[in-house]
Amino acid sequence: MSTPLIAISCGEPAGIGPEVAASAWAALRQEVTMLWIGDPRHLPAGVPVAEIETPDKAAQVCADALPVLRHDFAAPVQPGQATLENAQGVIDVIARAVDLAQTGVVSAICTAPIHKKVLMDGAGFAYPGHTEYLEALTDAPRAVMMLASDALRVVPTTIHIALEEVPRVLTPDLLRHTIEITDHGLRTQFGIAKPKLVVAGLNPHGGEGGAMGRQELDWIVPLVAEVAASGTDVTGPWPGDTLFHAAARSGYDAAICMYHDQALIPIKTLDFDRGVNVTLGLPIIRTSPDHGTAFDIAGKGVANPTSMIEAIRLAAKMAGS
Repeated sequence: MSTPLIAISCGEPAGIGPEVAASAWAALRQEVTMLWIGDPRHLPAGVPVAEIETPDKAAQVCADALPVLRHDFAAPVQPGQATLENAQGVIDVIARAVDLAQTGVVSAICTAPIHKKVLMDGAGFAYPGHTEYLEALTDAPRAVMMLASDALRVVPTTIHIALEEVPRVLTPDLLRHTIEITDHGLRTQFGIAKPKLVVAGLNPHGGEGGAMGRQELDWIVPLVAEVAASGTDVTGPWPGDTLFHAAARSGYDAAICMYHDQALIPIKTLDFDRGVNVTLGLPIIRTSPDHGTAFDIAGKGVANPTSMIEAIRLAAKMAGS
């Protein structure tokens, strides 16, 4: 399609997803063509809505009203109070958005936050989160989570596991796949012809010659050298405490980190509101705001839509690439 069309899945309707989606539409309606999939009852009062029968109608109405592909849920919503009866609806909307992307009806999807425990308790959701469900829906062998902003792009090799589990889960195959998927994603979805990647060390000071851990010497250094020899522009491992100052960041397109907080602390410190979650390794483009459902502020009109705005904008930019 000549003009990218972004589908926004509603996410947990009792969270801030519907209101930040509505605010993002208001901010971007002259810039990005989008549609929202969900139950119109769950959108904030006063938002101009145009229910559309098919996605191709979104471009005709987007400038004046939020285009909505109606997906009826089992129950109404009280902001801040999740309803288990709506769990299956949340899951079904994600699947519907993915189907639209896989069939080329939309250019990309932007997913509003879900509450995993609500989905597990209400519908037996069998996945740790969005990423794993998207892998299953698209038959992707492995997806990689990237957090991106204008200031920094980071990729955690291991994600939602206890820190004590990281050395066991972190394997040469996992790190190799993470580097390769990141390199491919930056080329194909970000339009970077020759991405420059850096790999962070696992241990303090990169192990300091084995005095603070041997993973770097035993296999990380040889692996990075092997991947680099195959044509990928990747260096490391570099000590994690020296990778994120301004001069260092100017020298690479993305940093491959070893665990969750090593990646997320620097980007949330540098650009908390504008960080976007991008899933690489899927056959579709998927972005998401880098925040949760925020039940404590849902419906109060104080949720910051900046991350959702940036997620939709980045999805459109990636689709254009």
